[in-house]
Amino acid sequence: MVDVFSGRPLLTRDGHAVDPEEILQNKIVGLYFSAGWCSPCRDFTPVLCDFYSELLEGARPPAPFEIVFVSSDRSPEEMADDLKKKYNITAIPKLVIVKQTGEVITDKGRKQIKERGLSCFRNWLEGADVFQNFSN
Repeated sequence: MVDVFSGRPLLTRDGHAVDPEEILQNKIVGLYFSAGWCSPCRDFTPVLCDFYSELLEGARPPAPFEIVFVSSDRSPEEMADDLKKKYNITAIPKLVIVKQTGEVITDKGRKQIKERGLSCFRNWLEGADVFQNFSN
């Protein structure tokens, strides 16, 4: 996963640049392919934000999980195009859950969150080869 972001900083929600290797180390990563113009994306984004908040703020220790927003808005971005090709993204919104290596755990993250809520994270954790004493 880190190789995809190599040499490219990621931005946090508040706009600060961070090193992807540092922020994604030992974590399950949700690649969220979305756009501001997409109505289903606008419907799912608050659900995903709540899911993320509960996993990181509602659990002790916080879950080993990060979301990378991959924009499909009209600004050209080489990294976004690379990720769309790598994960065969043909429609949005799409939430692909990957191991730190970039290997797909599931490409049905959005559906799983909508159907099962936080309980789907346990399955992702089991498929991710990430050791964490996570108890939610």
